[in-house]
Amino acid sequence: MTQPATQKLQRLDGTPVRVLVVDDEQNLTELLSMALRYEGWQVRSAGTGADAVRAAREFQPDAVVLDMMLPDFDGMEVLRRMRADDGNVPVLFLTARDAVEDRVAGLTAGGDDYVTKPFSLEEVVARLRALMRRTAVITDESSSILVVGDLTMDEDSHEVVRAGVAISLTATEFELLRYLMRNPKRVLSKAQILDRVWNYDFGGQANVVELYVSYLRKKIDAGRSPMIHTMRGVGYVLKPAE
Repeated sequence: MTQPATQKLQRLDGTPVRVLVVDDEQNLTELLSMALRYEGWQVRSAGTGADAVRAAREFQPDAVVLDMMLPDFDGMEVLRRMRADDGNVPVLFLTARDAVEDRVAGLTAGGDDYVTKPFSLEEVVARLRALMRRTAVITDESSSILVVGDLTMDEDSHEVVRAGVAISLTATEFELLRYLMRNPKRVLSKAQILDRVWNYDFGGQANVVELYVSYLRKKIDAGRSPMIHTMRGVGYVLKPAE
């Protein structure tokens, strides 16, 4: 097996990327899982469509390797159910079929890419890397660049750009935005934000968070589709603009 790339993909919060492998051939599942773990990724596997849908809900993968033919229902039905829970998770179909119409059907159903059996492990890894980079919630381990949608932050130079326009932030605004960008699509409570950005426990200072979120909104979202959203009674979430 080839050596892994020097730059490993990881989630923006610093944890390993998660891949769900779905195939009823246990030997193939084990081989794929071993190759993906070798990349430093976290892997879970499933052998049926029902198990796959359940695992996706619990594991919240960053990508799914999905066999078209499963014992209970086909890969396209699995994809439909997964997408009902998470409309953005990229899916790489595995298929033993060579017919063009089958490949087209998978992509038309919402799959992002496919490989035909037999395939090389290197090809699967390369395609998964490409798919996860396109989700904009994955970064290289050694990179100082955070990207969520059309919003980019350079952690080293402190430059922030949205849709090609540079945005000037204060030190506190920058730290708040960095925390949000390292946890895209994740709802963060005011207590979590206070602890991470201001380094003290929650004690009636929620108005500080509200104030700085309003400052950020004026700079990040003004005149554009909003990225910072309030989840009433819960906290805040940053996600790519629709």
